[in-house]
Amino acid sequence: QVQLVESGGGLVQAGDSLRLSCVGQGGTIDAFGMAWFRQAPGKERELVAAISWHGVTRYADSVKGRFTIFRDNVKNTVLLQTDNPKPEDTAVYYCAADPVAYGIPRTVPSAYDYWGQGTQVTVSS
Repeated sequence: QVQLVESGGGLVQAGDSLRLSCVGQGGTIDAFGMAWFRQAPGKERELVAAISWHGVTRYADSVKGRFTIFRDNVKNTVLLQTDNPKPEDTAVYYCAADPVAYGIPRTVPSAYDYWGQGTQVTVSS
């Protein structure tokens, strides 16, 4: 079991950079596949990026080449570097943990057992 705490959200202008952080508390994230999801008003929650224990990554087509997911198992942290964000990236971003830590990361929210509280990212044009 692990509690996930996100930080780093806020208001950013299109083209600027923003880094989101997710720290595991009360447990270690190295037992999990980790991911960032997002949910915009009126839309379903969608995968942004995911990373397995051994570093295999997966990205939504809409963020490929702009966002990068990192994990530091020693620091118990997962980061999402958002470069060149666009107004359509505006959403609440959630960190999530999948008990299946190996292989190709899964994309559906139902595969993830633990979730953070979310952090708002707003991109202005």
